[in-house]
Amino acid sequence: MNGYLKRILTARVYDVAIESPLELAPNLSARIGNTVLFKREDMQPVFSFKLRGAYNKMAHLSPEMLKRGVIAASAGNHAQGVAMSAHRLGCKAVIVMPTTTPQVKIEAVKHFGQRSVEIVLHGDSYSDAYTYALTLEKERKLTFVHPFDDPDVIAGQGTIGMEILRQHQAPIHAIFCAIGGGGLIAGVAAYVKQVRPDIKIIGVQTTDSDAMARSLKAKKRVTLTDVGLFSDGTAVKYVGEETFRICRQLVDEVILVDTDEVCAAIKDVFQDTRSILEPAGALAVAGAKLYAAREKLKGETLIPIACGANMNFDRLRFVAERAEIGERREALLAVTIPETPGSFRKFCALLGKRNITEFNYRYADPKAAQVFVGIQVKDAAETGKLLSALEKAQLPTLDLTDNEMAKLHLRHLVGGHAPEAKDEIMYRFEFPERPGALMNFLNSMSHNWNISLFHYRNHGADYGRVLVGMQVPRGDKKALKTFLDTLGYPYWDESDNPAYKLFLG
Repeated sequence: MNGYLKRILTARVYDVAIESPLELAPNLSARIGNTVLFKREDMQPVFSFKLRGAYNKMAHLSPEMLKRGVIAASAGNHAQGVAMSAHRLGCKAVIVMPTTTPQVKIEAVKHFGQRSVEIVLHGDSYSDAYTYALTLEKERKLTFVHPFDDPDVIAGQGTIGMEILRQHQAPIHAIFCAIGGGGLIAGVAAYVKQVRPDIKIIGVQTTDSDAMARSLKAKKRVTLTDVGLFSDGTAVKYVGEETFRICRQLVDEVILVDTDEVCAAIKDVFQDTRSILEPAGALAVAGAKLYAAREKLKGETLIPIACGANMNFDRLRFVAERAEIGERREALLAVTIPETPGSFRKFCALLGKRNITEFNYRYADPKAAQVFVGIQVKDAAETGKLLSALEKAQLPTLDLTDNEMAKLHLRHLVGGHAPEAKDEIMYRFEFPERPGALMNFLNSMSHNWNISLFHYRNHGADYGRVLVGMQVPRGDKKALKTFLDTLGYPYWDESDNPAYKLFLG
């Protein structure tokens, strides 16, 4: 490892990269009881640490190699680093990217490479793109710039470890690194373990892209059949030979996190920095939180490397949907209540002042009603207390918080025709997003009217959009108008809406 120490100390990265800040995360630190410092690699010119390794490798190539050109395979961030390096060094580059690469990364490669780069899309994962890139390398006699399994690339990433120790000379309990192929953690470990061997180096992978974790456990490199693509920057089926060798010697452990925990980490970083990391960029933060909770740490210093911010904008909707669940601050429940007037109101009263994030119900049975409800909670312990209270009130409840089918599909499918819902009318309301708005609606409504449909989801706006079906006898039309006029919420009659008649009426 002495060879790596020299390589890192003499690495050429600062022609293009910045010394990224080490930034306190005050909100996250207070919540988990430890000092959390983000190493802000998302602030690099290409919004990722990958620029360091790519440029260091290319800067060490001979003039003849640069003249022939280079080729790289990448899920996106390494591609941007190679593209910017090629433009800076005045050489041509061919970059093979998986077809699943977010468009934002493809456009960024074009931007940073300008006229220096040719983009080839091939395969569903990095491994597919890598295999094809090797073929093109031989055909076109190009020089391959590996995204992780190359000593110069590893040394370039190792400068992050060098900066951390220079920026924070006080005790550090652990540094957390996302792992795809292993270049980042290998470089950081190669430096830190030589200079400060007391500091733990902890890798973080997703549960569906855990090639390094499995390889370390098996004591040999393991090939995954498939990899999850949510964290596309770490979707690697087969880790590097050199990175695996270094990780076996120097990495203390690898922690696995799920998609919801990654979404929660993205939100944590946003709340402290107002920056949005990509999933791979937030892995280290998710791992640091999980590790601190598991070890019951207090008062320690934890440094997760925020390694990338090339987020596909379309993914933000999914991240926002799952972040609260990942932090255990939203519980999803299926509750059975009696199908009688007033039972809906009694159920809501049991929820107390808790914020309702979602409410889905459709009349289906004259005796019992099945309600799909999302409730904001402080933590998993509060969910347990709520479940006990509902069971005590003889309202059978099923916790769906960890049910993937429910989270992905069921919440969007509650509904359908209800032929037995006589005299049903359908109204759309705008509720102010404040505690008590729902109870105000229920208390204002006649106790003789049965709610046959209710759909609400908090989307973060000032007003909640609510669709309500009510069984109102024809003789109560005057009372209905009085109710609507005195409620004070904007409303629209949707009873004649063709979409309602086709799918719900």
